[in-house]
Amino acid sequence: MDIAAQHGADVRLEWGAEGVGILGRECAVLIIVDVLSFSTTTDLVVSRGGRVLPVRWRDERGIAEARGAGAVVAGEGEWTLRPSSVTEIPSGTLLALPSPNGATLCAAAAKTGAHVLAGCLRNASATAAKAEEIAAGQPIGVIPAGERWGVDMFGEGAESGPLRPCVEDQLGAGAIVSALTGSRSAEAALSAAACAATDVPAALRGCTSGRELAATGHGTDVILAAQHDVSDSVARLSRGILEGP
Repeated sequence: MDIAAQHGADVRLEWGAEGVGILGRECAVLIIVDVLSFSTTTDLVVSRGGRVLPVRWRDERGIAEARGAGAVVAGEGEWTLRPSSVTEIPSGTLLALPSPNGATLCAAAAKTGAHVLAGCLRNASATAAKAEEIAAGQPIGVIPAGERWGVDMFGEGAESGPLRPCVEDQLGAGAIVSALTGSRSAEAALSAAACAATDVPAALRGCTSGRELAATGHGTDVILAAQHDVSDSVARLSRGILEGP
């Protein structure tokens, strides 16, 4: 028995790529949580009738294939990974969205055979409800993505680095866990308790990721990401594309 798989719990939680690998072996559904900013941007696109094609970070082949499929690549036009850039994105848009955390984990999760959802604070309850519908009593895994030390989103920094557990994904995962029924692993329960005990908007403004965005003039992205249960959209991965079910 693999103790790290959190046997006996209906709702389980583990971080990053390693968490995907461990929980994906047994969970019917994996929920990828990357609050700042992949999952939040995805929710905004899907809620407006668009679709998101997750692309592994710095995967030039994947980006070329996305262009060939008719996708608009984030960062090559007016739409980017930033949530505030997609608030008016037209319905029907297919947006290829590379990111070192959320997009990369969605691609990894798809290979486990589990159903994959992208969740955030904005659509926490809707995502939880859809996960329970799909799982039909089987375990659900919640995967806070975390950040990567040394990765420079806007420069020539490393392509990968060690995992940095982060406040925003802990709280986003906790909001989703709180909306799920059934027994919780200790990891999942702790995340839910942290969310319940926290002023979430203040925490997102004050955490490292939120302060980084504010320092570069992107404080609006933090505001959008901190909104809780304002969306009833669910982003489900189907044939490699995140779209409404």
